[in-house]
Amino acid sequence: MKVRFAKMHGLGNDFMVLDLVSQTFEPTPDQIRGWADRHTGIGFDQLLIVAPPDDPEVDFRYRIYNADGTEAEQCGNGARCVAKLVADTGMCVRPGIRFQTGTGRIEATLLDGDQVEVDMGAPGLAPEVIPCLPGLAVATRDAGEATLFTLSDGAGEQHELAVASMGNPHGVLQVTDIASARVEELGERLTGHPFFPERANIGFCQVVDRGFIRLRVFERGVGETRACGTGACAAAVVSRLQNLVDERVKVSLPGGKVRIRWQGPGTPVKMTGPATLVYEGQIEVGGPTARQA
Repeated sequence: MKVRFAKMHGLGNDFMVLDLVSQTFEPTPDQIRGWADRHTGIGFDQLLIVAPPDDPEVDFRYRIYNADGTEAEQCGNGARCVAKLVADTGMCVRPGIRFQTGTGRIEATLLDGDQVEVDMGAPGLAPEVIPCLPGLAVATRDAGEATLFTLSDGAGEQHELAVASMGNPHGVLQVTDIASARVEELGERLTGHPFFPERANIGFCQVVDRGFIRLRVFERGVGETRACGTGACAAAVVSRLQNLVDERVKVSLPGGKVRIRWQGPGTPVKMTGPATLVYEGQIEVGGPTARQA
């Protein structure tokens, strides 16, 4: 049996996308890990699935799996890609496309060219929502409207970070030079820290000025990626809570830039950026060999 798929990316954060509205198939974790391999498979950061919704108020259900086969709650770059796919294939003809995710609803709007705006909803800021365990922090302090937590990483170092949920958990460290940030080393230590009971994506954020951020993100279950949409949103949120940036901010990631708008607590985060189709193909469900259509 062959299953159709699309290879897409948002700023280099790359995906295999399965349309399970017109096809019936449920991938296993072993299959996902095999397909994700960049030497023997298709190669991707996440597998994205578009499926019929359980919620009658939305158009599609949107599911995300990391390269290690674990399911994730949210992916902002992926949301732009699945929105572009369902629009380009005629599965939805309205400019505003509503998706059901593991943690709620999001809406994507197709703009000119390859640009897509996603309403990511209001960020979660309470520890029980993220989730995180403040009692495991070495120290805490307030910075504007944000709470900063100091964590001991188990290797004799301490790191101060802010936290937010964009449907998935994020810890964000402010750094002075993004180029020299120890993303792989510290990301690996902090993503699985007991402070984050469900693990977390770890962002390294350099605020250049009130309208511009440089960011690198170590994603749980993946490692450092070229871009992370929810990470860009989380970095903008915690930086605004610390009064470091304004309502509108451009976030530069290794793969490119996204634009974030956030008015403040209780309001939704709006993210705008590109979505690109690389190719379409078919894959044997018994193995990770794909051919370009």
